[in-house]
Amino acid sequence: MVDLTLDELKKSNGKNGNPSYLAYKGVIYDVSDSTWFTDGEHFDIHSCGQDLTEEISEAPHDDDVFSNIQKIGKLI
Repeated sequence: MVDLTLDELKKSNGKNGNPSYLAYKGVIYDVSDSTWFTDGEHFDIHSCGQDLTEEISEAPHDDDVFSNIQKIGKLI
């Protein structure tokens, strides 16, 4: 498990060979292998390297979508 600050998380944006990580409710998820994220982007709406807690509240799904995504750490 890794602990990342928001500034450290920003580097994991899925661009230029970087992994695709995002944070939600204080947990960091690795979506690098997810078909729902291409080059760190989800339908050009959500971007990796960010805390998406607020954005997900406006999404057409609930947080159950995170149940099958690998948790790799926490946002500190």
